Formats: sequence, structure tokens, C-alpha cells
Amino acid sequence: METNRQKKIGGVIQRDLAEILQRAAKEGGMSGTLISVTKVNVTSDLSQAKVYVSIFPHNNSEELIKGIRSNQPLIKHELSQRTKNQLRRVPELEFFIDDSLEYIDRIDQSLKGSDNPIENPNLLDKRKKS
Repeated sequence: METNRQKKIGGVIQRDLAEILQRAAKEGGMSGTLISVTKVNVTSDLSQAKVYVSIFPHNNSEELIKGIRSNQPLIKHELSQRTKNQLRRVPELEFFIDDSLEYIDRIDQSLKGSDNPIENPNLLDKRKKS
């Protein structure tokens, strides 16, 4: 159960990180890429934050998340400059890909396309009878 304090700190981090990452993508020549921070979970001792990032288009998301992880110290430093009046200490940041939008998109495509499991039940895995 997250406390109000964890939620507030998560919100501050989420807003500022979104701006930092979006600007970094633009400056890195990836202006067509949309990076959004979908969720930030802060631990109860406020020492770590799990940052979930959604990247569109998805095709280069693995490469981008590696870049974000390798630049974590720089990102944390910029975040600390932005939040110095709000946070005493910036938590350690861990970045993860949030692929929920991609998952929803795949379901949507399946239902619209020829691989609709409702119309073509052969697409579904057969259940083994026990």
C-alpha cells in the first residue's frame, strides 16, 4: 500500500522525468519518438523509484531503454536540479519498459484483422484434456 507521501514524490518524479526524457530524445535526433513516463513506484523508505516508460513507436524501445539506463546518473542529476526545492534526496532510478499500450494494440489488431480468435478458433492453443 502506497502512502500519500510516496504518491506525491512519485508524481513529482514522473512529471519532471517525462520532460527530461522527451527533451533528451529530441536533442538526440529522435524527434519522431514519443517517450512518456506511465508510472513511478517509490519504495517506502523513499530510496528507490521504479520508473515505467512507454516508448512509441515500439520498434526501437529496447535500444532506447538501454540508452536511458546507461545515462541514469545524468538523468538523476538533472532530476535533482529540477526538484531541489521539493525533494531532499532523489531516489535511485530503475527504468523499465511499460508495454501495456503495445499489448492493447496487439489485442486490437487481432480483433480487427484476420487472426481474430473469436471467428477462427484454430488460432487458440488447444487445451489438453486431463
